[in-house]
Amino acid sequence: MRTTNIMAFMAFAASLFIGCSPANEPEQKDWENTTSYFKSTDERTSSTYYRPYAGFVGDVMPFFDPLQRDFKILYLQEYRPNTPDSYHPFWGVTTTDAATYTSMGEVLPTGSKYEQDAALGTGCVVYNEADKLYYIFYTGNFPRAKSTDSREVVMYATSPDFKVWTKNPIFRLRGVDNGYSRNDFRDPCVWKDGDTWHMIVSTYEGNKGVLAEYTSPDLQSWTHKGVFARMVFDGDRFMECPDVFRMGDWWYIVYSDMSNFERRVHYIKGRTMEELKANIPVGYWPDRYKEGALDSRAFYAGKTATDGNYRYIWGWCPTRAGEDNTKANNDGGEPDWAGSMMVHRVIQDSVDGTLSLVEVPAIKTKYNRELTVKEMKRFGEGDTITAIPDGYHMMAYSSILFNTLGYHNHISMTVTTENEKDGFGISFARGTDYEKYYSVMVRQDRNPGNQPERRHTHQIYFEEENGIYNIAGAESYSFPTPEDKTYRIDIYTDNSVFVMYINGTVAYTNRIYGIQRNCWSVNCYDGAMTVKDIHVKQY
Repeated sequence: MRTTNIMAFMAFAASLFIGCSPANEPEQKDWENTTSYFKSTDERTSSTYYRPYAGFVGDVMPFFDPLQRDFKILYLQEYRPNTPDSYHPFWGVTTTDAATYTSMGEVLPTGSKYEQDAALGTGCVVYNEADKLYYIFYTGNFPRAKSTDSREVVMYATSPDFKVWTKNPIFRLRGVDNGYSRNDFRDPCVWKDGDTWHMIVSTYEGNKGVLAEYTSPDLQSWTHKGVFARMVFDGDRFMECPDVFRMGDWWYIVYSDMSNFERRVHYIKGRTMEELKANIPVGYWPDRYKEGALDSRAFYAGKTATDGNYRYIWGWCPTRAGEDNTKANNDGGEPDWAGSMMVHRVIQDSVDGTLSLVEVPAIKTKYNRELTVKEMKRFGEGDTITAIPDGYHMMAYSSILFNTLGYHNHISMTVTTENEKDGFGISFARGTDYEKYYSVMVRQDRNPGNQPERRHTHQIYFEEENGIYNIAGAESYSFPTPEDKTYRIDIYTDNSVFVMYINGTVAYTNRIYGIQRNCWSVNCYDGAMTVKDIHVKQY
């Protein structure tokens, strides 16, 4: 009887083993050869365009530490949801190359919900050689403020080592004391010119957005100097997160326009500080077509720092609710507030001082593993696509589908159109079994208005093919059509963060979900073009 039971048990175990044989294991997807759509998701964190494991990156405050010789980037730590009445402590990361980051965790905590800095707002960091202290100037935001209180004031904290910070319990710089807003007085920017420290603060004077100016000999006692800059429009036109710096022979101010009409990072330039003030913002844009815009609406709160070699600008790229590429909230059709930390290198034209954003050298080096680019399918009627050495010649309404991408991609190519009116694009999250996909299009300016010269400009547009036309919250800016009609393109992706650079003069940031584990394509929309030197690298 016992022998029979043992034999029965062995037969049962053998049947289990057979059931678990490799032939019956779940099939592994052949990523290299599939063209079907896959609903992919981001990794929990992003290492190139930084996002913390928990929460999101809000307004950034970059600082180059002259003692430790690294960049320290503080940011408003956004949780969803935040603690009511007390939120946005300063967290931080360090980097030496703007390509990899080490978290510092929480750097400056909020106060209690009953204190002036119950919530923290954007500020800046400086080092004072005179007293050997680091200073964080920041916005103390008191959500529970009464109508007679100041909701926002400027405060500061000091540290001898950037580790232990002591808040000054007395210092309060209030806008209402100088005729500015009681509720909107924030985003202090501090810099030193000669022996004098300068500070500008974003605020309102009446119903007009202005930057208030203060000076100090020691970072502790501040004298009001009047209005540094004034918006020419009323309402929500407001210069958030200002950043003033000198680069070569030019002074610059970078600011973020809060308005729903023009929610982008802009800059103004001047040969002197007085010329800079005079140019803000009365319509003197530093470039003819871009109107001072540095990037798309998906790059916000940009501020800069330099190690003396490169100047970088950090900001944030928003998320979209439900990881939906078309989703915008009801607050002016914008995506979510906060997301991932974005960074570009800032370069200066040697002749006229205009600024452009280009790829970070260390990020280019980081993406160093070359992949095989494989054509998967052609779309178009007749002979609209012809293979040529190292590329293709493409006619209108044609596209070429390539093999799937990974989580971190560097795509590069050169596109030459035959006419300045011709348009092209690159599509992502594309599959042969799914009609909707997402395209970044380079086409003639759709709205030249009464400016005939804009007929010789292009813009970048973001659309859901077979879906939503011209997705909200992703607008770019006009740029001159290249004289040789050649576009040298570099695209970097880190999970769903996307940035495209064209000819070293155009930068376009966006959030595109579903890039990874899906095919992508190059498309010719109008006229004809050649596309050559197509490469994909990862890390």
